[in-house]
Amino acid sequence: MGSQEVTSGQGSWQGTTITVAGLGVSGLSAARALAGLGASVTVVDGGDGPAQREKAALLEEEGISVRLGDAETLPEGTELVVTSPGWKPTSPLFAAAAEAGVDVIGDVELAWRLRGPDAAPWLAITGTNGKTTTTQMLASILTAAGKRTAAVGNIGTPIIDVVLEGDDAYDVLAVELSSYQLHWAPSLRAHSAAVLNLAPDHLDWHGSMEAYAADKGRIYEGNQVACVYNTADKATEDLVREADVEEGCRAIGFTLSTPGPSELGVVEGILVDRAFVEDRQKNAQELAEVADVTPPAPHNIANALAAAALARAYGVEPAAVRDGLRAFTPDAHRIAHVADVDGVAYVDDSKATNTHAAQASLAAYESIVWIAGGLAKGATFDELVAGAAGRLRGVVLIGADRALIREALERHAPEVPVVDLDRTDTGAMSAAVQEAARLARPGDTVLMAPACASMDMFTNYNKRGEAFAEAVRELGATSV
Repeated sequence: MGSQEVTSGQGSWQGTTITVAGLGVSGLSAARALAGLGASVTVVDGGDGPAQREKAALLEEEGISVRLGDAETLPEGTELVVTSPGWKPTSPLFAAAAEAGVDVIGDVELAWRLRGPDAAPWLAITGTNGKTTTTQMLASILTAAGKRTAAVGNIGTPIIDVVLEGDDAYDVLAVELSSYQLHWAPSLRAHSAAVLNLAPDHLDWHGSMEAYAADKGRIYEGNQVACVYNTADKATEDLVREADVEEGCRAIGFTLSTPGPSELGVVEGILVDRAFVEDRQKNAQELAEVADVTPPAPHNIANALAAAALARAYGVEPAAVRDGLRAFTPDAHRIAHVADVDGVAYVDDSKATNTHAAQASLAAYESIVWIAGGLAKGATFDELVAGAAGRLRGVVLIGADRALIREALERHAPEVPVVDLDRTDTGAMSAAVQEAARLARPGDTVLMAPACASMDMFTNYNKRGEAFAEAVRELGATSV
């Protein structure tokens, strides 16, 4: 069954035999949506534990077949495969689908096909870092403009569920998209889209940096009004140049410097628009102050400019940009100030799970005691350490791959004191905070921006951030 043979809309799925890959949130949403539209659905998952069996029992009560413990064999009669985002393109199930001439699409592609003719347009966002924050900022701005909206996609409510609410439920959607989701979304065509930045990530999934960038670049295909890119990241502009967009669609840059025509940027502490104004060669429109953005770290100002660019592309007035940014509160563990203890600020950026995110976080402070380490996921740290060396008062290393960071410090910042905590239990965080406090001086920032994943010591980055915050609170209690 070719991709063009699967008609868009909610009335075209009756009697279609579909296999859904994965029992995660998006897989469950896709299976239930398709079954509700009259498709014959089988969900396959390689797991066969208690959690999978519990989900399977619920689905089977709803008339959905489930096959556990076998994620490689294509169920007989399958006409379309809908995959959860994390499944690699090299999965045997997809090879079997290709051999049988069966298309594979993702949850985002399915949502796009389920939209009605009068559905809300999508303002789409991707990038290696900052996607969630920017998408939430955009939703806050759209809400301030009086639009019915939601932050969806790679965050919040599954986008399929939102689409099934009907064409008149929303005016516009703020859609976060991962590279995984974009890989499986060939027909997605956004109103406007942004790629915030590009750095090596998920290369084990994509196979190469070139393939990763190409999947990110899919977000620009068919854009109607604006392709928003980061002037400080040439790779994002290159993706705009390569995109096939609708006639009249514009390239809109964002910069932390004074903007040129068709750009948004910063002038003397003011976020300004030189893209969506009359006579942009001469005029600029004030949108908000840097102080309206929380936190006002450079990378977060960039996020705010990208969100503002998409909102302005949709026609939002400047006052709503300001009001939306003022109303926005970032999620936990994203460069969050925990407390000041003895004149030292303690900041939790546990969400900095790769070197690109940690680099942005380190750039926000002048004198830092850095808590870093965890699972490196194949990353190297020379560029990160060399760039931050002049800001480091000290470093406390934790986690399984801390030696990689220590070796980079020895090469690029040999004068910086380093405490190497030879333990990976969860109690190591309390010890790390105590060692950081010993190294810090009044006016310093103790910054936990690990540049690594957390799963060697914690369930996820949230738990790591909570452990840091608790250790800081304990420190504060003992210093009184």
